[in-house]
Amino acid sequence: MPAEYVLPHFDNTLGALLVGFAISATAFGMLTIQVFTYYRRYPQDKAAYKALAALIWSFSFVDQSFVGYAVYFYTITNYLNPVPLVTGKPQWSLILQMTLGAVVGAIVKACFTLRVWRFSYRNWWLTGILFMMIVAQLGTAIAFTVKCFELPSYSHLFAVRSLGSISLGMGVVADMSIAAALCFYLQKMRSSHLHADSMIATLTIYAVNTGLLTSTISLSTLILFNIMPGNFVFVCMYFVLSKLYAISFLAALNTRKIIRGRGTDREARRSTDFSIVTEFMQPSVQMPIQLSKVTVQEEIQDTGSLDPKYMVTKSTQPCEVGW
Repeated sequence: MPAEYVLPHFDNTLGALLVGFAISATAFGMLTIQVFTYYRRYPQDKAAYKALAALIWSFSFVDQSFVGYAVYFYTITNYLNPVPLVTGKPQWSLILQMTLGAVVGAIVKACFTLRVWRFSYRNWWLTGILFMMIVAQLGTAIAFTVKCFELPSYSHLFAVRSLGSISLGMGVVADMSIAAALCFYLQKMRSSHLHADSMIATLTIYAVNTGLLTSTISLSTLILFNIMPGNFVFVCMYFVLSKLYAISFLAALNTRKIIRGRGTDREARRSTDFSIVTEFMQPSVQMPIQLSKVTVQEEIQDTGSLDPKYMVTKSTQPCEVGW
């Protein structure tokens, strides 16, 4: 190797890649278990949910494959050859992995934004702003990918630092905004009934924990990217971030039965009407939440049940606080 090149520190380059790959592989295993649990627990769930779960898992699988290939390239293909870390172009799989991570994050955040739309009684202004933030972040991530392919070496990464920082920063803001909106509208749904308030409190905790975890990792990646752009520590954090988004979405699907106490949208022909029901399937408490008749009818159609006792015909029926 020429004398003018400084040998990189393997602890924060190859070491960071290996640590990130190990943690990311563990997270992908957790995601796979979540997907398996979902299909086993909700065999009659909506086809859209099933397809979305399969799509997210597929993206995460490709994402993890890209991570594994990058680690193999730097540790095996270029064994005892640190030149690619110093003067080589950024490895293509590392760049595309960042894009796939952004796509998975955008899909998950869009799904949680739809939940905000339902809980906010179809507040188009709020959900529109959230969707624009998601699209803007995905657009900047794609632009960052294109710029990275044009870099001659890792040492020129500072040239795209501002674009990457904007993308990561918008991700942090989007995560916190979605979590805050969910918490706000969930608190407005509180009633005087203990069971209803307990369910809402549980959903609020889920929303806070999900937004706090992903935004913390995003913020950590942003900080590390700006203070240590010359190593792979921030890449290690980003490996895990995309898996956390996927896990949060599957966890939200899988915990519906736990939060509601039983059933899902189409499981065992139980209705997803807008009441809290007892074990005898009789309405016990109605939450004082108003929805339009159109919304109620749409939810009834999703259940696939024609049993009159499960039909909701009034627009004053209470709102389901599940997914």
